[in-house]
Amino acid sequence: MSLTKRGSIWWIIFTSPSGDRIRCSSGTTEKAKAQELHDQMKAEAWRVIRLGEKPSYTWDEAGVKFLLETQHKASHRDDKAKLGWLQQFLRNKPLQEIDRELIAKIAQRKVAEASTSTANRYLALIRTILRKACHEWEWIDKVPKIRAYPEPKRRIRWLPPEQVAVLMKELPEHLRDVVVFSLSTGLRQGNVLKLEWSQVDLDLKLAWIHADQAKARKAISVPLNSTAMGALLRQAGKHPVRVFTYCGKPLVTANSRAWRKALERSGITDFRWHDLRHTWASWLAQSGVPMNVLQELGGWASYEMVRKYAHLSPAQLGVHAEKVSERFSDTILAQSTK
Repeated sequence: MSLTKRGSIWWIIFTSPSGDRIRCSSGTTEKAKAQELHDQMKAEAWRVIRLGEKPSYTWDEAGVKFLLETQHKASHRDDKAKLGWLQQFLRNKPLQEIDRELIAKIAQRKVAEASTSTANRYLALIRTILRKACHEWEWIDKVPKIRAYPEPKRRIRWLPPEQVAVLMKELPEHLRDVVVFSLSTGLRQGNVLKLEWSQVDLDLKLAWIHADQAKARKAISVPLNSTAMGALLRQAGKHPVRVFTYCGKPLVTANSRAWRKALERSGITDFRWHDLRHTWASWLAQSGVPMNVLQELGGWASYEMVRKYAHLSPAQLGVHAEKVSERFSDTILAQSTK
């Protein structure tokens, strides 16, 4: 029997030319559609075995394989969410049928809903999966060209110390030390809020972020300056596990209504919680900290990611530029004036 019914769903059963027993759900309650799918699968199985054609894989299969292979990625949850949204366009779509025109329509829909930057993130995911399907899994022979939208370069948003002082006065007590610690270490919000006492050594003045907690999947060693130490000592004894709490419970989010209201009362606009990290990096750059040291402190994966702060340290660059002047002798200068 090639079709059998389980509950209201028709199941497909047949033996391929290689002798393999195929048994799978058709996903439909309509027998005619189930029969059509059965015939397609049986014909494809014959072409694969007898004619040596590549089997036809769907976007769903590629998405599942991609998620299984990338469970270690920090962006795994975001990738799952993106794939969920893409299903409305690509569900059960054979990979060979995903072309530039279809991808362009998907991008246009996302631009209408969000922005070109957001659409580019979805385009990048589609490109990555199709490239894996082609070059690693050998499921398809070629990948359609996918052109991203041009994106304006985002400026670095940071606060001078004077504005931070104003903000501190407006913050509720439970957020002050979270902000102080963030500005003192440059850690991301998730790493600060999930920090446990087991990750802190007050004697050595050191904290650490485990590799599986870091965005770059590389452990980060966090030297604790006197300001960071003060924030930690004020939290000591409030909770047996987590460092930062509110009413005896670990903080879940810092980007709260209280945070936004404090910004509003401070007259600070266009400022996100992540901009505290930008402020930390900007202060260090302005103080002459070399970019390679800043990269190490911030746990950035590449030097390119930290170069955006280089323009904030002109004074330090001037010190190095002056080294050339030291090479000029009085004789050279005298000749230049003749």
